[in-house]
Amino acid sequence: MTPNRRNWLTGAVVAGAAGLAGGWWWRGRTTAGSPPDEAALLSRLRSQAWPAPPGRPALAPAQWQERPLLVNFWATWCPPCVHELPALDAAAVRWPRVQVLGLALDGAEAVARFLDKTPVHYPVGVLGVGGLPMLQPLGNPNGGLPFSLLLSSRNEVLWRKLGATTPEELAQWLPRA
Repeated sequence: MTPNRRNWLTGAVVAGAAGLAGGWWWRGRTTAGSPPDEAALLSRLRSQAWPAPPGRPALAPAQWQERPLLVNFWATWCPPCVHELPALDAAAVRWPRVQVLGLALDGAEAVARFLDKTPVHYPVGVLGVGGLPMLQPLGNPNGGLPFSLLLSSRNEVLWRKLGATTPEELAQWLPRA
């Protein structure tokens, strides 16, 4: 096995273990108390200025405040996430009325390197693995990736998708937003 492949596999295993540990911790935490309010999390998705990858423009939540918002949780080490990026990028261009927002559950440097090779036409924020606990109260109990939410301009959930989105699904849902 080549050193690059071994490093990549080691990184994927470490990231997966961190995600599982975070999910296990969060599951125990939410059953002990009241679950986070979905409406509060949806509001946070729309209003927070998420950290941008190094060398990228800062995210400006004002640009999507009054617009439908497609939020995509993804990671550079997730093959289905990487597979769906061209469809999301094409959707961002085809339906400019809907703001696409990528939120990476990954390291900032890894996201920056990935976007250098695979640029997209929509803003990308970095949550790191610490963003994993946000997925459960948004309707993704196991924290799987990729995970997408389509929000109306009134912040109502119109569509949730666990797994890679297809161009056909985006063509069905985005014009309705």
